[in-house]
Order: sequence, then structure tokens, then C-alpha cells
Amino acid sequence: MKIGIIGGTGMLGHHLAIAAQLRQYEVVIIHRKDSNLSHIKDLQFESRIADLNDRGSMIRAMEGLDYVANCAAYYPTVPKPLAQEIKTARLQMQFFIDGVREAKVSRALYVGGSIVLPKNPNGLGHESLDYPQEPESTNAYLRVKWLMDYMAKINAEDGLPIVIGIPSMTFGEYDYAPTTGRLIQDVANEEIPAYVHGLRNAVYAGDAARGLLLALEKGRFGERYLITGENTSIEEIIKMICEIAQVPMIKKTIPLNMAKFISKSQEIKYTLFRGSPPTLSSTAVAILAYGQHLDGSKAKEELGYEPDLTVKDAIERAYNWFKKEGYIE
Repeated sequence: MKIGIIGGTGMLGHHLAIAAQLRQYEVVIIHRKDSNLSHIKDLQFESRIADLNDRGSMIRAMEGLDYVANCAAYYPTVPKPLAQEIKTARLQMQFFIDGVREAKVSRALYVGGSIVLPKNPNGLGHESLDYPQEPESTNAYLRVKWLMDYMAKINAEDGLPIVIGIPSMTFGEYDYAPTTGRLIQDVANEEIPAYVHGLRNAVYAGDAARGLLLALEKGRFGERYLITGENTSIEEIIKMICEIAQVPMIKKTIPLNMAKFISKSQEIKYTLFRGSPPTLSSTAVAILAYGQHLDGSKAKEELGYEPDLTVKDAIERAYNWFKKEGYIE
């Protein structure tokens, strides 16, 4: 069985490739021409060059694959007009969908984000929570994640063999960017003076990858599956990082509204004068604002998924990797 992984040079895709190899899949890494393949030198894989912005290349890259997982779905980084962000997300998702359909892939996985789940005022976030229509928020991260989730669902209704896997906040090795691991790096290097309170669910990247592979193999088409770890909070995560890194606990907190104001000010400055990208992006603020505790029972019951590692284990593994790679002084 051949499995193609888009985004295999990233943290989650790397762990998914490891999980697939352990299950005896032939792994095909679908990557951009300029990707740094030295990051995945521990893997055995076939390399195929493609770009989510190029429809033809995606179709060609998926030819002959049994399964394909998209671990590189678009999300905003530096500030751009909302219409431009939505257009990019729509085209990239459509080209992924076209590749699955035209190459006749048996099963596909779109890796989404839990921000598509409105907050549950009566308990835990779960897969059936949904916005009745496109969110009115102008936050680009929310809007593009909602759009791609919606596109996956409506195309599944039209016969596309696609499953939606949603990992919670993920920590682990191979986070070269870094992504969520930036929090570990900045806290350990004592570069964060304050933080924003918020509820989170966090999971080890290896567990998340194993859960995503189960979703790809067993999930019902058009269904979402939350791949979770432990329900916790930003405060508890920061305490764990400080304890592992042996640095003083951060005492100060910032109200969410203040974080939104700081983010908006930095983005306006970047838009007008360029220079360094915002240190507090609107994407980061959206993740904080829409965070909630999650219910992972659907993945447990339908897929047989349960996490093996605790949040503290995940943070410790990620910290040791960052330390070894020189991200932490």
C-alpha cells in the first residue's frame, strides 16, 4: 500500500510518515521543489515534487497512491488582505481535492484545525459543533480553516473519499519552523514576559500522527475526528515548560482584548512599513480566543485511538529535541 503525505517535512507529517512506516506502508513524500529533505533523512521514502498552488502537479503526484494525507493545509502567517487569504485557501484545497478525485485515490485525509468548532457553552468541544453559516469574523485563520473544512465536507457528500482529522495543540520533535513548539522555545529562552489565559487540549505529535493514520484508514467519509491528548490550560502548559527548562515561572498575564489590540497594532505597522513580521499574530490570537477543552470519545470509539503520552511527556520530548537542535540556549 502506498501512502502519500503532503507536508511530510513538517512536524506532524514527519510523525505521520514514521507511523506509516511502522505499519509497513510505502511512503511517498509530496513536497515543494525547495523543501529541505535533510529534515527527513531518517525516513525511507519516495520523493515527488508538487505544489498545492499547482493543480496539475498535485494530480501527477497522487497517481498510483492508495491513500493520501494533507498535513500542509494553508494557514495565514504574515498579514495579507482577507480576500487574498480566502482565495489562496480555496484554490489550494480545491487542487488537493482535484488530485484525490483525478488520481482515483481510495482514501484521503484532510488535517484541519479545532478552531472550526464553535465554543460549546455547555461542555466539551466535539465534532458535531458547527457554524450555521460562514463565520462573520474577519479573522483570517478562522475563515480559511472554516472554508477548507466546509469544502472537505461538501465534496464528501458528492462522493469524494475524504476524512477530516483534527489534532489538538501538538508538541513534539521535528518542529523545524517552529510551529506550536515556538511556545516551548520562547519560554525556555525566557523571551516571553507574559501570557494569555486559555483552555487547551494538548497531544504528543507521535500520538496525533497515529490517530490521524487511524482516521485515514478507518474514518467515515465526510466525518470529523478529534485526535486529542489531555485537557489542560495555557497556564499549566507554561508551568510544565518552566519546570522542564528550569526557568522561573512567568507571573504576568495579558487580557485577551489587550492581546488582540497588540496584534492588530503590530499587523498595521507591518502592512504599512514591513520590517519584521508581528511577534503576536492574529492567527496566534485566534487560537487563544477560540481554545476550549475537547471530547476525544468519537476517535476512541470508532477508530480505537487513545493517546499514550501525557502532555508533560510531549513537552519534555519537544524540549529535548529543541535543545539538541540549538533552538534553546
